[in-house]
Amino acid sequence: DQAPTALVGQGGASLASVADFVTLLDGIDLTQTPLQLAAGGNALPLLALLLAALTERGSTPDQLHGCLTMDPLGALATQGSLSTPLPQIYADMAILTNWAATHAPHLRTIEVAAHAYHNAGASAVQDLACALATGVAYLRAMQTHGLTVDLVAPRMQFAFSIGAPFFIEIARLRAARMLWARIVAAFGGSEQAQQLTLHARTSAWTKSHADAYNNMLRATSEAFAAVMGGCASLHVSPFDEALGLPDGFSRRIARNVQIILREECSFGRLVDPSGGSWAVERLTDELAREAWTLFQELERRGGMAAALAEGFPQAQIAATRTERLNQIALRREVIVGVNMYANLKEHPVTARQIDTVALQAERRVELAHYRAAADSEALQMALAALTAATDEQLLAATLAAARAGATLGALVTARATQTGPHVEPLPAQRGAEQFEALRRAAEAYAVRNGAPPAVFLAAMGGQSKARADFATSFFEAGGFAVTDGSGYATPTEAAQAAQASGASIVVICTTDEAYPTLAPALAALIKADRPDTTLVLAGYPADQITTYQAAGIDEFIHLRADCYAILARLQQLKGVTQ
Repeated sequence: DQAPTALVGQGGASLASVADFVTLLDGIDLTQTPLQLAAGGNALPLLALLLAALTERGSTPDQLHGCLTMDPLGALATQGSLSTPLPQIYADMAILTNWAATHAPHLRTIEVAAHAYHNAGASAVQDLACALATGVAYLRAMQTHGLTVDLVAPRMQFAFSIGAPFFIEIARLRAARMLWARIVAAFGGSEQAQQLTLHARTSAWTKSHADAYNNMLRATSEAFAAVMGGCASLHVSPFDEALGLPDGFSRRIARNVQIILREECSFGRLVDPSGGSWAVERLTDELAREAWTLFQELERRGGMAAALAEGFPQAQIAATRTERLNQIALRREVIVGVNMYANLKEHPVTARQIDTVALQAERRVELAHYRAAADSEALQMALAALTAATDEQLLAATLAAARAGATLGALVTARATQTGPHVEPLPAQRGAEQFEALRRAAEAYAVRNGAPPAVFLAAMGGQSKARADFATSFFEAGGFAVTDGSGYATPTEAAQAAQASGASIVVICTTDEAYPTLAPALAALIKADRPDTTLVLAGYPADQITTYQAAGIDEFIHLRADCYAILARLQQLKGVTQ
């Protein structure tokens, strides 16, 4: 009730109290179902609520499997700040990890999540190197609190987002296992401690709003790569996750992708199914070498926290992101249904949005009842004891406050006496966003004007189909409605058809051999009738560009053209963007 409204229920669940946890776990057999709770920089309040809920349902901590993890550097990279200084966070991490080693031996407590780097556009090498540097930072921090590498390493989990390059993603996970084993061995860890636990999730970067059902296919390929790469657990994102709150259908399809891989494909019975493949082994070795070089550079800069404070990984990833977006703009990196093969007749998927204002109002009432039921004097005493607690008393004091009725916010606030570090956050992005912005602008234009922005193809001769198809795909990526006028015998005939179409953009399509004769004549006829018509030539006759421009050609579209820049420029010229 004190949180920013937009954050309440983000991701689909709102947890604030022991009662919420009791509801969340109702009907779940914790001896069979592992938990996956990523707590960012502060896990002890979440653990306290969980333990109090376990007591109410008659369960014990030793039944817990899976993860309740801290990842402060991942949270710092994502959010740009932490509410608590890193030394205090590392002290809490040590308390959590030491407690789990005794009371919840099957529960992992430290996560190294590379999602922030992946979602900001990082390469496979960059997010792997950042993950390794983060893992090393956590090992060192736990050693300063007296925990051995053999105790800590088995309670760590690495989490990666899996993107589109199928074999590279397999190789990245295999390289991660190999390099982490090398690191743990250097810390003196046993062979068992060197074994890396991998969690994977399908990429958010690769998903699109446009032609959203393609996300099912993307998620399937990414999940397949994750399993081939040796993940121990997997999240497959529902195809409509990028649009809003997934519905029952999309959740079922996502769940069944995993079940099919396990039950029908039997991947759960295989160890390193891609091992021995020359291509995969070569890619694994190349990725490992490049990631190790970058990891060493991060170490030279003082480790991951210092590198983030300096802005080094942010700058490296920003350069990669710019290059990737440029490749998408040039359509050298294809996003099906977005920058290639756009479907302007699709029926958009209905997005389900959380009404965060209404949800917060509902949750505020629930919390008011929850607080009213608590003994306020006992609660205040418990929170005061939590604020004054030493490290040795911290977990017991947090649990006592949770049992007295403290909410998650109250537990966090009681310990937040100092603010933590601030860095430049990594921006979460999707590769499709720039083209989707063009599509939204065209759709808004259609609402205002009764029709989308129009393009007319003046295709002359019997051999112009390939270029006409190319031009259609090029302009549909920006939401332009393309009218295909094919087979005109003369420039006069083509000019009359272009005039009749009413389109303010006309694309001239024919063969390279015919352009010198037909293009200038057609351009002259069209410009004489409507000087404001934008003429586009499909092709790039480099030695005659000046001649065609003098004849009235305004743009050239071809395989090396910057599709996004041209479409954005034409949208602005034609009043599509406001």
